[in-house]
Order: sequence, then structure tokens, then C-alpha cells
Amino acid sequence: MTDTPDSTSATDGTCPVEPARAGSAPSRRSLIGWGGAGLALGAAAAGGAVAMTRVGNDVDPVGADTGAGVPFHGPHQAGIATAVQDRLHFAAFDVKTDDRAEFVQLLKDWTQAAARMTAGHTVGEGAYGGLAEAPPDDTGEALGLKPSRLTLTIGFGPSLFGKFDLADRRPEALVDLPAFSGDNLDKARSDGDLCIQACADDPQVAVHAIRNLARIGFGKVAIRWSQLGFGKTSSTTPDAQTPRNLMGFKDGTRNIAGTETARLQKFVWADEKDNGPDSAWMTGGSYLVARRIRMNIETWDRTSLQEQEDIFGRDKGEGAPVGKAKEHDKPFLKAMKPDAHVRLAHPDSNEGVTILRRGYSFTDGTDGLGRLEAGLFFLAYQRDVRKGFIPLQRSLSRSDALNEYIQHVSSAVFAVPPGVRDKDDWWGRALFSKEA
Repeated sequence: MTDTPDSTSATDGTCPVEPARAGSAPSRRSLIGWGGAGLALGAAAAGGAVAMTRVGNDVDPVGADTGAGVPFHGPHQAGIATAVQDRLHFAAFDVKTDDRAEFVQLLKDWTQAAARMTAGHTVGEGAYGGLAEAPPDDTGEALGLKPSRLTLTIGFGPSLFGKFDLADRRPEALVDLPAFSGDNLDKARSDGDLCIQACADDPQVAVHAIRNLARIGFGKVAIRWSQLGFGKTSSTTPDAQTPRNLMGFKDGTRNIAGTETARLQKFVWADEKDNGPDSAWMTGGSYLVARRIRMNIETWDRTSLQEQEDIFGRDKGEGAPVGKAKEHDKPFLKAMKPDAHVRLAHPDSNEGVTILRRGYSFTDGTDGLGRLEAGLFFLAYQRDVRKGFIPLQRSLSRSDALNEYIQHVSSAVFAVPPGVRDKDDWWGRALFSKEA
């Protein structure tokens, strides 16, 4: 990653190592701290410094091997309809400050840092070369790495609206999730005042982003819980093969594509009429449900192939629905067992309920009994949680044969505001605009 806002990157998406500035005078940042100094982003951080292919910022068709950047600015936040990257670092935060102005300034600082990192630059004035007695602005572990299609997506949890006099601005669609049959939720790994979803094709780039945002927020916010993910289990580019989960199956074949403007508008992007009169700030945003789903891997691995296929309603080799030949063939639901996962999750079984999935596999060591602590970190975006995830999960939690092999152990819901439109905009500006 580069350091200065006006530096230029090679057109292949690579980022030159930041130049040494050992002999330069102490910067203002070095004396008063990164958050107070602000940033001059310039054209580079606005999207001109690295090779980018864009259709808005909804979808990034650039291949992972290019290491290119995804545009940060646009009508919707990147990281929702964007082509799903291979790695995830997700973090939920608790707000520690009760000073509204201080929190607003943090959102502005975070926005500037996010714009720089997604463009392949270091945070603030870089990882070295400043005043030796002061900590550098950037932690440095991503120096020399490409942007790797990094996207950073912010969401606001229900509990945030109990702070900063925001109660009347809570959208009607941002409801607390009900208890579902079979849930075994860990409160310490659930909920949060806000979240940041970092997705990239290089895990170090994703971790660097969360680490630096947490560092900028020190004293104002604190990480409540976080999750690393790998091996995307869903795709917003369904012309390609659907990735497999840790059970070895393809799931979510009919996921919404990032290029399907009409379906995105119908099922993903929030409309003013969904949110109530005081929540027009969410128009163009979306609602995120995050669920950590542990898989009973050892039990599953001792289950016969026929039973595994019956449980999903697909064959394991091709991923084709029961009685069909290819993965994307239209399923004949009545040919599946009544409790098959595909049959119960399909829109035709749920009055058309459709969500956009961005799931990742995880393995977090073992549980102390020699069993893998592994499963699916489920991420779903939708226009209205009341019409999306909630009715769908109610159906699945009641009857899905897969429930014998999985357990939901963490849960959170967030309102994800619309995109940052230009260099003068910032995350959450419309939410705070009455008094900010």
C-alpha cells in the first residue's frame, strides 16, 4: 500500500512501497494524533490511483488475480452486490463514548481511512517516516500488498439507536430478531452497536483494515466480537460455479447477481416506504443479518452419501437438484423430501422470499473435545428483515432436516446505510444530518 494521497500506482493494480521520509519534519499528525489532523484524500483515494473496473460500486467484475481495487464511492455501499471476495474479517463494535460530536468525527475519520485502504493506500501519513516518538498512522502489515478488491461495509445495530438521541430515527424495518427454534446463542458473540464487514482476496488486507479502524476508534468504540472467514460459500456472480460449504455441498445457487438491477431493487435495496417517515436516510441502503452457524462436522462425516443428498435436495457431485442434471436447472421441489433444505429455503416455498447471501466458511480450532469448531458465517442482505430473513428462518428452524447437523450460535442484525457518494460525504451522514 502507498502512503501519500497524490502518489500514483501502476495500472496493473500493484501498489508501490511507501517512500521513506526519515528526514522530513515532524507532521501535525505526529504531534496531535491521526484523528485530529484529518486527511486530504485527493483524486487518488477517490478511485483514480489503482486499476478499477466498475459498474457503479455494486459489482466488481475484476478477477481476483489482478489485485485491483473496488470503487469506494457510489449510491450503495460496496461489499453487498460486489462480486464476493475469498476472505472475510467481520467485526461488531460497542460504542464507548456518549459524546455525539466525537462519534460523528469518528465516522468521518473511518470513512476517510476506508477510502484510502480500499484504494490501496496506507492510513493517514503512513506506517513510517514520521516522528519517531509517536506511533505511526498505519500499522504497516499491508505495505506492498495490492488492494485485493477490499471492500469495507458499515452497519448500525438496533442498540445504537438508544444513544445520541437517535430513537426516532430507527427504521421500522430494523427489528430485533426473534428467538428461533434450535438457537443456542452466545450473547458475548452476538449483536453490537455497529459493524464493519471487510472482504478481500488477501486475508492480510482484510485483517489490516479492521485492525486500523479499531485503532482509530480507540477510546470511542471497542470490538465486541469478530469473525474470520474463508472460502466464500455464495456468489453474486452466478454464471460461475457456486462455491461449496464445509459439508461439501453447493447451496444458494439462485443467489441474486450483482448485475440483476431489478432483483436488487426489489429484494435488497431499502425504499423510503420501508423505513418510516423519520428514516428516509436508509433509502438505498440494506439490512444485514449475520449468523454464526456451527456445523457438527464429525457427525456429518459419518452420514451416508444418500442421506446427505436427501438432506440438501441436491447431488453432491454436480450440485444438481433432485432429478435434474445441472446445478442451475430449475428444481422440481416436490421430487425432494418434504424436509429437504433446498425445498424449504426456495422462494416458491416461502411466498417469494428472497435474500442476497454472502456467506463464508470458518474454522476456529477445536472445542476442547477434539471436535472442529467450524461452520458457516452466514451473511444475508435484504430490503426488509421482516419480509426476508425472519419468515425464511422460521420455516427452516421448524422443519429443515439439516438442523440435526447445525446450530446457530451467534446472531446480529444491522441497518446498512446507502453508499458514500463523494469525497465530502461520510458513513452515516444522513442519519446524523439533523444535528451533525
